[in-house]
Amino acid sequence: MKVFSKALAGGLLLAVMGPLTAAQQVQVVGLFPNAAVLLVDGQRKLVRAGQVGPGGVEVVSADARGAVLRVNGVQQRFELSREYGGAEGYTAPSTRAQVSIAKGAGGHYWVAGSVNGQSVQFMVDTGATSIAMNDSQARALNIDYRVVGQPMVVSTASGTERAWRIRLDSVKIGALTVLGVEGVVLEGGSPTQALLGMSFLSRVGWREEQGVLILESKH
Repeated sequence: MKVFSKALAGGLLLAVMGPLTAAQQVQVVGLFPNAAVLLVDGQRKLVRAGQVGPGGVEVVSADARGAVLRVNGVQQRFELSREYGGAEGYTAPSTRAQVSIAKGAGGHYWVAGSVNGQSVQFMVDTGATSIAMNDSQARALNIDYRVVGQPMVVSTASGTERAWRIRLDSVKIGALTVLGVEGVVLEGGSPTQALLGMSFLSRVGWREEQGVLILESKH
Protein backbone atom coordinates (compact mmCIF):
# COMPACT_ATOMS: atom_id res chain seq x y z
CA MET A 1 0.00 0.00 0.00
CA LYS A 2 1.41 3.36 -0.99
CA VAL A 3 0.80 5.85 1.80
CA PHE A 4 2.31 9.11 0.65
CA SER A 5 4.40 10.67 -2.08
CA LYS A 6 5.41 14.22 -2.96
CA ALA A 7 3.02 16.43 -0.98
CA LEU A 8 1.32 19.61 -2.03
CA ALA A 9 0.66 22.45 0.39
CA GLY A 10 -0.80 25.96 0.69
CA GLY A 11 -2.98 28.31 2.75
CA LEU A 12 -6.67 27.86 3.38
CA LEU A 13 -9.16 30.06 1.58
CA LEU A 14 -12.93 30.19 1.79
CA ALA A 15 -14.78 30.74 -1.47
CA VAL A 16 -15.86 34.34 -1.84
CA MET A 17 -18.05 35.97 -4.44
CA GLY A 18 -17.77 39.57 -5.60
CA PRO A 19 -19.45 42.22 -7.80
CA LEU A 20 -20.15 42.11 -11.48
CA THR A 21 -19.83 45.11 -13.76
CA ALA A 22 -21.80 45.66 -16.93
CA ALA A 23 -18.74 44.94 -19.08
CA GLN A 24 -17.04 42.33 -16.89
CA GLN A 25 -17.84 39.45 -14.62
CA VAL A 26 -15.64 39.87 -11.56
CA GLN A 27 -15.53 37.46 -8.64
CA VAL A 28 -13.23 36.99 -5.66
CA VAL A 29 -12.93 33.23 -5.26
CA GLY A 30 -10.15 33.11 -2.68
CA LEU A 31 -8.52 35.28 -0.03
CA PHE A 32 -5.09 35.61 1.55
CA PRO A 33 -3.53 38.35 3.67
CA ASN A 34 -2.95 41.16 1.12
CA ALA A 35 -3.88 38.96 -1.86
CA ALA A 36 -7.01 37.67 -3.57
CA VAL A 37 -7.81 35.07 -6.19
CA LEU A 38 -9.78 36.87 -8.91
CA LEU A 39 -12.04 35.33 -11.52
CA VAL A 40 -12.60 37.90 -14.28
CA ASP A 41 -14.54 36.86 -17.38
CA GLY A 42 -13.44 33.26 -16.81
CA GLN A 43 -9.76 34.09 -16.13
CA ARG A 44 -8.53 33.06 -12.68
CA LYS A 45 -5.42 34.56 -11.11
CA LEU A 46 -3.88 35.17 -7.70
CA VAL A 47 -3.29 38.95 -7.46
CA ARG A 48 -1.48 40.68 -4.61
CA ALA A 49 -2.41 44.07 -3.18
CA GLY A 50 -1.21 46.87 -5.43
CA GLN A 51 -1.13 44.63 -8.50
CA VAL A 52 -3.47 44.50 -11.50
CA GLY A 53 -5.09 41.23 -12.55
CA PRO A 54 -7.22 40.04 -15.48
CA GLY A 55 -9.36 42.70 -17.13
CA GLY A 56 -7.41 45.50 -15.46
CA VAL A 57 -8.95 44.76 -12.04
CA GLU A 58 -6.66 46.00 -9.25
CA VAL A 59 -6.49 44.54 -5.77
CA VAL A 60 -6.30 47.47 -3.36
CA SER A 61 -6.33 45.39 -0.15
CA ALA A 62 -7.45 41.98 1.09
CA ASP A 63 -7.97 40.18 4.37
CA ALA A 64 -9.92 37.17 5.69
CA ARG A 65 -13.24 39.06 5.44
CA GLY A 66 -13.06 40.34 1.88
CA ALA A 67 -11.16 42.40 -0.67
CA VAL A 68 -11.20 45.97 -1.92
CA LEU A 69 -10.91 46.05 -5.72
CA ARG A 70 -10.69 48.87 -8.23
CA VAL A 71 -12.88 47.92 -11.20
CA ASN A 72 -13.08 50.33 -14.17
CA GLY A 73 -11.68 53.06 -11.92
CA VAL A 74 -14.29 52.48 -9.19
CA GLN A 75 -13.16 51.16 -5.81
CA GLN A 76 -15.52 48.57 -4.30
CA ARG A 77 -15.55 46.21 -1.33
CA PHE A 78 -16.14 42.55 -2.19
CA GLU A 79 -17.57 40.82 0.87
CA LEU A 80 -17.54 37.15 1.83
CA SER A 81 -20.11 34.90 0.12
CA ARG A 82 -21.80 37.62 -1.92
CA GLU A 83 -22.28 37.94 -5.66
CA TYR A 84 -23.62 40.99 -7.51
CA GLY A 85 -24.88 41.49 -11.06
CA GLY A 86 -24.71 44.84 -12.84
CA ALA A 87 -28.11 44.59 -14.54
CA GLU A 88 -29.53 41.64 -12.68
CA GLY A 89 -28.89 42.66 -9.08
CA TYR A 90 -28.17 40.15 -6.35
CA THR A 91 -27.61 36.49 -7.26
CA ALA A 92 -27.57 33.77 -4.63
CA PRO A 93 -24.19 32.05 -4.28
CA SER A 94 -23.68 28.43 -5.29
CA THR A 95 -25.01 25.86 -2.85
CA ARG A 96 -21.82 23.83 -3.23
CA ALA A 97 -19.29 24.37 -0.47
CA GLN A 98 -15.88 25.36 -1.83
CA VAL A 99 -12.38 25.86 -0.45
CA SER A 100 -9.51 27.42 -2.42
CA ILE A 101 -5.89 26.81 -1.38
CA ALA A 102 -3.00 28.84 -2.79
CA LYS A 103 0.30 27.14 -3.61
CA GLY A 104 2.86 27.79 -0.91
CA ALA A 105 6.65 27.76 -0.76
CA GLY A 106 8.23 24.81 -2.52
CA GLY A 107 5.14 24.30 -4.66
CA HIS A 108 3.16 22.63 -1.87
CA TYR A 109 -0.39 23.14 -0.63
CA TRP A 110 -1.05 23.52 3.10
CA VAL A 111 -4.50 23.64 4.64
CA ALA A 112 -5.84 23.87 8.19
CA GLY A 113 -8.58 21.40 9.06
CA SER A 114 -9.83 19.16 11.82
CA VAL A 115 -10.01 15.44 12.56
CA ASN A 116 -12.77 14.27 14.87
CA GLY A 117 -13.30 17.91 15.85
CA GLN A 118 -9.65 18.60 16.72
CA SER A 119 -7.46 21.00 14.75
CA VAL A 120 -4.73 19.68 12.49
CA GLN A 121 -2.52 21.16 9.75
CA PHE A 122 -2.43 19.09 6.55
CA MET A 123 -0.23 18.92 3.51
CA VAL A 124 -2.34 17.99 0.50
CA ASP A 125 -0.93 14.84 -1.15
CA THR A 126 -2.73 13.49 -4.20
CA GLY A 127 -0.26 10.57 -4.26
CA ALA A 128 -1.31 9.33 -0.82
CA THR A 129 -4.00 6.65 -0.79
CA SER A 130 -5.22 7.70 2.67
CA ILE A 131 -4.93 10.42 5.24
CA ALA A 132 -1.58 9.65 6.87
CA MET A 133 0.02 10.77 10.12
CA ASN A 134 2.75 9.64 12.50
CA ASP A 135 2.11 8.11 15.90
CA SER A 136 2.75 11.31 17.90
CA GLN A 137 0.25 13.21 15.74
CA ALA A 138 -2.32 10.46 16.33
CA ARG A 139 -1.80 10.65 20.09
CA ALA A 140 -2.22 14.44 19.99
CA LEU A 141 -5.61 13.83 18.32
CA ASN A 142 -6.53 11.28 21.03
CA ILE A 143 -6.57 8.43 18.52
CA ASP A 144 -5.80 5.12 20.26
CA TYR A 145 -4.66 3.55 17.00
CA ARG A 146 -3.24 0.38 18.61
CA VAL A 147 -6.69 -0.43 20.00
CA VAL A 148 -8.95 0.67 17.15
CA GLY A 149 -6.56 0.15 14.23
CA GLN A 150 -5.65 -2.79 12.04
CA PRO A 151 -1.89 -3.58 11.92
CA MET A 152 -0.29 -3.40 8.49
CA VAL A 153 2.96 -2.69 6.67
CA VAL A 154 3.21 0.24 4.27
CA SER A 155 5.81 1.39 1.74
CA THR A 156 7.25 4.88 2.01
CA ALA A 157 10.07 6.78 0.33
CA SER A 158 12.48 5.41 2.97
CA GLY A 159 11.29 1.80 2.83
CA THR A 160 8.63 -0.20 4.65
CA GLU A 161 7.10 0.91 7.94
CA ARG A 162 4.80 -0.63 10.50
CA ALA A 163 1.42 1.08 10.56
CA TRP A 164 -2.22 0.83 11.60
CA ARG A 165 -5.24 1.37 9.39
CA ILE A 166 -7.92 3.41 11.19
CA ARG A 167 -11.26 5.02 10.44
CA LEU A 168 -11.67 8.71 11.29
CA ASP A 169 -15.17 9.75 12.35
CA SER A 170 -14.97 13.09 10.53
CA VAL A 171 -12.48 15.18 8.58
CA LYS A 172 -13.28 18.85 7.96
CA ILE A 173 -11.58 21.31 5.63
CA GLY A 174 -13.24 24.73 5.64
CA ALA A 175 -16.91 24.16 4.83
CA LEU A 176 -16.26 20.60 3.59
CA THR A 177 -16.93 17.72 6.01
CA VAL A 178 -16.47 14.04 5.13
CA LEU A 179 -17.54 11.30 7.54
CA GLY A 180 -15.96 7.88 7.98
CA VAL A 181 -12.59 8.57 6.31
CA GLU A 182 -9.84 5.94 6.13
CA GLY A 183 -6.53 6.93 7.70
CA VAL A 184 -3.14 5.37 8.38
CA VAL A 185 -0.93 5.92 11.44
CA LEU A 186 2.78 5.17 10.96
CA GLU A 187 5.24 4.37 13.72
CA GLY A 188 8.06 6.88 14.06
CA GLY A 189 8.44 10.41 12.75
CA SER A 190 7.14 10.02 9.21
CA PRO A 191 5.27 11.74 7.76
CA THR A 192 6.45 14.88 9.53
CA GLN A 193 3.13 16.56 8.68
CA ALA A 194 -0.30 14.97 8.45
CA LEU A 195 -1.13 14.26 4.81
CA LEU A 196 -4.53 14.88 3.25
CA GLY A 197 -4.71 11.94 0.86
CA MET A 198 -7.18 10.43 -1.58
CA SER A 199 -9.44 8.84 1.05
CA PHE A 200 -10.67 12.42 1.58
CA LEU A 201 -9.97 14.00 -1.82
CA SER A 202 -11.80 11.29 -3.77
CA ARG A 203 -14.99 12.14 -1.91
CA VAL A 204 -14.92 15.82 -2.89
CA GLY A 205 -14.30 17.48 -6.22
CA TRP A 206 -10.81 18.93 -6.66
CA ARG A 207 -8.79 20.65 -9.38
CA GLU A 208 -5.76 22.91 -9.83
CA GLU A 209 -6.05 26.25 -11.63
CA GLN A 210 -3.04 28.57 -11.98
CA GLY A 211 -1.45 27.80 -8.65
CA VAL A 212 -4.72 27.41 -6.75
CA LEU A 213 -6.12 24.07 -5.56
CA ILE A 214 -9.92 24.12 -5.45
CA LEU A 215 -11.87 21.65 -3.32
CA GLU A 216 -15.65 21.51 -3.79
CA SER A 217 -18.49 19.43 -2.41
CA LYS A 218 -19.99 17.04 -4.94
CA HIS A 219 -23.58 17.81 -3.97
